[in-house]
Parts: sequence; C-alpha cells; structure tokens
Amino acid sequence: MPLAIRVCAYLADLLDSVSDFIGRSVSWLTIVMVVISCIVVVLRYVFEVGATALQDSVTYMHATVFLLGAAYALNHSGQVRVDVFYRNFNRRQKAWVDAIGSVVFLLPMCGLIFFTSLDYVAQSWAVKESSRDPSGLPFVYLLKTLLPLAAAILAMQAVAECCHALATLMNPHSEQEGEVDNA
Repeated sequence: MPLAIRVCAYLADLLDSVSDFIGRSVSWLTIVMVVISCIVVVLRYVFEVGATALQDSVTYMHATVFLLGAAYALNHSGQVRVDVFYRNFNRRQKAWVDAIGSVVFLLPMCGLIFFTSLDYVAQSWAVKESSRDPSGLPFVYLLKTLLPLAAAILAMQAVAECCHALATLMNPHSEQEGEVDNA
C-alpha cells in the first residue's frame, strides 16, 4: 500500500478515535439527565420544591451531548443524509461525495460557526455570564464555550472523513473491494 494512502488512513483513524472518545464520554450524560429529570419531577410533584439549578443542569448536559456528540454521529454515519442516490453508489463514488461534501459544505459551516461564535463567547466570559434566574446555574459562559469547541471537533471529524475518502480514491483496488457498499 502506498505511503500516501497509509498516512491518510492513519490520520483518519487517529481523528476517528478522538471523536469516538469524546462521543462515548458525553453519551454518559444522557443517563445522568434521565436521573436528574426524575429527581426534578419527584421534587416538584411530591415535595412541591422547585429545583431550577437541577433543571438548568439538564439543559447544560443536553447541549453538551448534542454539540460534542455531533462529530461522533458523523463518524458513525448517524447524520441525516439524503441518500436516494448515495446508497446505490460504489465505494469510489461515495468517497467523492463524502470528500466534496466535507470540503464544500461541512468545513466552511464549521468555520462560520467557530469564528462567529468567538466574540459571543468572549463577551460571555468577560462578564462571567450566569443564569437570569437567581437560583439557576452561574456558568452560562461555559455553556456558550461549547459552540466553538463543537465546531472545532466537527471540523476535525470532517478532515477525518476527507482522509477516509482520499484513502479510498487513491487506492487503485477500491473498486474491486466491493462494487456497491451499502453502509
């Protein structure tokens, strides 16, 4: 196997493992969200006690799972895809679609989100923005920091997708490894 293909495959695998680690780590928050939501319901309807900070924590965790789990979803083809044509493509055609889609659409979108959110996040950090509710969580600035972080992690996974596609396109035997790949 040529060196360029091995380098692309190695880089893609390395970036995939980072996305996997982050995605699997934040996925545990879903269990915590369920437990805390149950606690909030019991506190409200059984003990008639409000728990704004606990409710805020569920919102924070949901945002964390959604934003930091996006790269994991992309890595495992969990994104929404209009695959009317894609599902019938062979590996090389899919590689072209993945590479062009990542470069033309995904990476620019990640760049836009990253750069436009920097001032927004910086302003939040400057005032140590907290919840509007006095009993809410005081860490809104940390929540907003997830925006550029998520864009960077998603861009990293887009690079991994491009590397996978390039490895497929540079491999002269990729046509023979399965004409139609229904992944």
